[in-house]
Amino acid sequence: MAAHWDFASVFANTDALLAGLAGTLRLFAICLVLGLGLGLVVGLARYAHNRWLYVPATIFVEFFRNTPVLVQILWFYFALPILLPFEISPLAAASLGISLNSAAFSAEIYRGGIQSIERGQWDGARAIGMRWGQAMRRIILPQALKRMLPALTNRAIEIFKMSTLASAVAYVELLQQGKLIASLNFNPIEAYTAIAVIFFVLLWPLVQFTYLLERRLKRDE
Repeated sequence: MAAHWDFASVFANTDALLAGLAGTLRLFAICLVLGLGLGLVVGLARYAHNRWLYVPATIFVEFFRNTPVLVQILWFYFALPILLPFEISPLAAASLGISLNSAAFSAEIYRGGIQSIERGQWDGARAIGMRWGQAMRRIILPQALKRMLPALTNRAIEIFKMSTLASAVAYVELLQQGKLIASLNFNPIEAYTAIAVIFFVLLWPLVQFTYLLERRLKRDE
C-alpha cells in the first residue's frame, strides 16, 4: 500500500520545530566553543615534551575517542548524579558528552597541524630569542590554524549532527521534537523527513564553505 504524504500536521507544529531548532543551536554553540577550545589546550599538551602534560592529555584523548558519545551522554545524565550530590540537566549532560568527545578529536587535529609546521620555523623563533610559548602563539599556531581550518570546519559539522544524540536524555532539540510530532500525529515519515530537510538546509552551506576553503588553501600553497 502506497504511503500518503501529508505534511500539514508537521506544519501545524511549527512552534515545536522552532523550539527544537533553538535547542539544537544552543547546544551546538556550547559544544563548539567548549569542544574546539578544550581541544586546543589538550592538543598543545599532546605536543608538549613535558610528560606531566603529555600523559594526562593522551589518556583523555584515548578514552573519549574510543567510547561512544551516546554512552558518555547517558553516563553523565544517569551515573554522575549517583556519584555527586547534585542533579544534572539534559543540556549539561549532552554538552559534557559532546564537548569532551569533540575535544578529543579536535586535539588530534591541532596536534597534527602544529606538527606539520617546518622545523625551521621553530629554529627561527629561537634565533630571535622567543620562548616556546611565544613562538607557538606568534609564529607556529597562526600558520597551523590556516592548515587546520577545513578539518575544524568538518568537526563543527559533526558537532551539529551529534546534537541529535541529546534526544536520548529528553533534551528539547530537533530530533526530540520530531519524535514528539510523530507520536502525536502518527506521521513518522513526514516528521523525520522534515527534520532531515531542516538539517540539510542548515548544514549544506557550511559543507560548501568547507569545499571552497579547501580549494582556496590549495591555491595558496
